[in-house]
Amino acid sequence: MPVLEVKDLKTSFYTRDGVVKAVDGISFSVEAGQTVGIVGESGSGKSVACYSLLQLIPQPPGRIEGGTALFDGLDLLSLSETEMRKIRGEKIGLIFQDPMTSLNPYLRISTQLIEPLQIHRGLGKTEALEKAIAELDAVGIPDPHKRIHSYPHEFSGGMRQRVMIAMALITRPEILIADEPTTALDVTIQRQVLDLIKTRQEELGTAVIFITHDLAVVSEVCDYVNVMYAGRFVERADVKTLFSEPKHAYTRALQRSIPAMQTKGERLYTIPGLPPNLSAGVSGCAFAPRCELPTDAPEHAQKSPPLIEVSPSHWVQDCPGCLSFSL
Repeated sequence: MPVLEVKDLKTSFYTRDGVVKAVDGISFSVEAGQTVGIVGESGSGKSVACYSLLQLIPQPPGRIEGGTALFDGLDLLSLSETEMRKIRGEKIGLIFQDPMTSLNPYLRISTQLIEPLQIHRGLGKTEALEKAIAELDAVGIPDPHKRIHSYPHEFSGGMRQRVMIAMALITRPEILIADEPTTALDVTIQRQVLDLIKTRQEELGTAVIFITHDLAVVSEVCDYVNVMYAGRFVERADVKTLFSEPKHAYTRALQRSIPAMQTKGERLYTIPGLPPNLSAGVSGCAFAPRCELPTDAPEHAQKSPPLIEVSPSHWVQDCPGCLSFSL
């Protein structure tokens, strides 16, 4: 039984240049203890999708146009702001993309860490502080009794990200949304942060939604993967199947973009072209202008292609052009 089931989520932004369909009808589910990845280039709609679940997109110009997100018998998309405040931070935790700017620079770490416990658990300051110190210790902050009274600028980027993880997990949420938690970190610290998230997930049984543009990271941390492009999912599969039998041209292009998969001495592969301008509207296959097709390939879909199940739990967008490499 999924702890979260999202169906046909649609989110748009109304701008001077037109309506941007940032998320255009995506569906996915997350089970307890499972890590589900949402991967794609910047601007594909990954973060907007998850922020929509918590009603954190600015309204206006943003607007959740449709869909459902069932969690604990409640539709997150239909809850009032008062009801959502009981969900955010307590039952669903969020690690923001940039630890450098996500922490309030004017407040001590202690103040920011104990706030969720005081609001959601009703704990007094002394008890909340003890739990906050224990949580800092759990995420590997050295000398937590002293460091908890520091300001964010006194921590390195990696340590700040550990604080963000502690803050997101301190109330023992059922779901953790990790929005590109390793983007601003060097490779060594990335490895430590990923291991930490995995360890805490196993200890707490938390479901994780992992947002990233890095397929190499996905291969290490995710159980199931949703590949997103121009506001839609183009392929969905378990991580082993996605890497061994990718069907969609965009998934294959992302895999070719992983530096470790390049031949030494050769020019690194990049996907040609740019993502579409969503404010102008996208009809048919959004990836068609960038798809490197053989000359005898079938044409791309002229209408918005649906997802079809090509094997058990492996779904791909039904575009003849993008599937011509493999089907």
